[in-house]
Amino acid sequence: MPQVLPKLPVPPLQQTLQMYLQCMKHLVSEEQYAKTKGIVEKFGAAGGPGEIAQQKLLERQGKTENWVLEYWLEDMYLNNRLALPVNSSPAIIFAHQRFQDANDQLRFAANLISGVLDYKALLDTHAVPVDFARGQLSGHPLCMKQYYGLFSSYRLPGHTKDTLVAQKNNIMPEPEHIIVACNNQFFVLDVVINFRRLSEGDLFTQLRKIVKMSENEEERLPPIGLLTSDGRTEWAEARAILVEDSTNRDSLDMIERSLCLVCLDSPSGEEPSDTNRALQLLHGGGYHKNSANRWYDKPMQLVVGRDGVCGTVCEHSPFEGIVLVQCVEHLLKHMKEGAKKLVRADSVSELPAPRRLRWKCSPEIQAHLASAAEKLQRMVKNLDFVVYKFESYGKEFIKKQKMSPDAYIQLALQLAFYRLYGRLVPTYESASIRRFEEGRVDNIRSATPEALVFAQGMIDKTLSLKDSEKMRRFKDAITAQTNYTILAITGMAIDNHLLGLRETAREHFKELPDIFTDETYLTSNRFILSTSQVSEIRIGISHKKKKNSHYSHGDRSYESVTVSDVSSGGRVTQNSSPKCTGRSSLACHLPQPKLITKAN
Repeated sequence: MPQVLPKLPVPPLQQTLQMYLQCMKHLVSEEQYAKTKGIVEKFGAAGGPGEIAQQKLLERQGKTENWVLEYWLEDMYLNNRLALPVNSSPAIIFAHQRFQDANDQLRFAANLISGVLDYKALLDTHAVPVDFARGQLSGHPLCMKQYYGLFSSYRLPGHTKDTLVAQKNNIMPEPEHIIVACNNQFFVLDVVINFRRLSEGDLFTQLRKIVKMSENEEERLPPIGLLTSDGRTEWAEARAILVEDSTNRDSLDMIERSLCLVCLDSPSGEEPSDTNRALQLLHGGGYHKNSANRWYDKPMQLVVGRDGVCGTVCEHSPFEGIVLVQCVEHLLKHMKEGAKKLVRADSVSELPAPRRLRWKCSPEIQAHLASAAEKLQRMVKNLDFVVYKFESYGKEFIKKQKMSPDAYIQLALQLAFYRLYGRLVPTYESASIRRFEEGRVDNIRSATPEALVFAQGMIDKTLSLKDSEKMRRFKDAITAQTNYTILAITGMAIDNHLLGLRETAREHFKELPDIFTDETYLTSNRFILSTSQVSEIRIGISHKKKKNSHYSHGDRSYESVTVSDVSSGGRVTQNSSPKCTGRSSLACHLPQPKLITKAN
């Protein structure tokens, strides 16, 4: 039976306005707050613009599957003009592989592609099990529509706004090819030939052909993939020039309609630490390394490096991190089972050679490539980043204290920031609203008044608080964080509602109401700290070498260090993105050496 989920509710207007004031009172000056309070009261007065906008939202709710989805998608992603790498695209890093030679790399890639085809078949038959909520208010079925964007969507650059393109089966045939990037060249690898899905042996044979073709320097073409790493407006301008030529149009079409990309990376030359491997996935190391061996508009890019740096980097607009994690869990399980039957021989089938994508590059495109390369190098150089694993204790210890592990980590972040800067700042933590039809996320505002009282009690020596009082403040802050989380996942938080009111007012009023141009509102959407967390991937894999086997899958279980979920849409102008796995593994950016956060 098809899933029937409730529609996302529209929160009561006065509830949202009062919560907004409560969330911001301790984050702005008393003078600014007094001004804002008057503006909010005017907006929410009987017969005022707030009530009119609220009524329009209620009407919209009745006419759409999800009243905020379009507003949210544009605000969070599609309107954003920043480049995708680092700023938006998340990555998952697999455990470091120890390939003995190039063939080991290609066997691994063939196994991974086979896992993708296996998972795609589950999606096509709607056989992926329904997710159920975990944590707060667990057990509720969740919307599964995001899964169908993994291999059937594409982010098309626009001059002022991007478009999320979804392939429709009734309009276009199902894609039966993937794109393989190798030495900054792009190749079409058909995964279904004569109605038959290629075996892992077939895939291995085709990948060997691709590597050989990519090494032919006489056929080498400019690194067009660099253009996708540029700002969205600049990439849209370059793409408009590219499509003037039919050869380029055909190549773009093959990439945009593909299932996914597989990026066969060259060795980075860096020590394969967690941090360096994460950086390779985030941005490829620069144009002289692997950054041009990408196509950032595709939702799924699977990276298999000759030096054993492997993982996936994704375009974020079609789906949230947990959907990516579930997909990767399936792929790693497939890899674990595949390790027992490693492919060691070429296919005996007669297969047509993969096709190299051709490009016609005008002087204008060459200029765009040079500019994109320069900006990418600047981005790589400007990024301060560290992967930090906290191993003293984990979530089980926190649970024994009868506390939410997520709330605990959020309070730790607030305390760390206060210790450094003596204040709290607007903080974003994503909260899933998939319990509703077409639900994506809302924001948990972790910088609560209770968090401030707790941080002050811990840092201000003049207060001379007893440990029992510090613990009471800590528990009050945990309770406040947990309560706001419940509001967010049940559709009662303020951010999506205020966004909907703003966009509705923009559509129906001649001028935007003062509440949305007020400095407090602008401050509320400058998220100095932007955070989220995903569960650890728990698929282990044997590391024992078999007799005559060509490679081992490493000396430990597959691990996942999830990095970069900046989501820097119109509401996120300064960003950080700690990601906490179940093993307390944080991937963070550092605006200053002591601060675990990521900022522009």
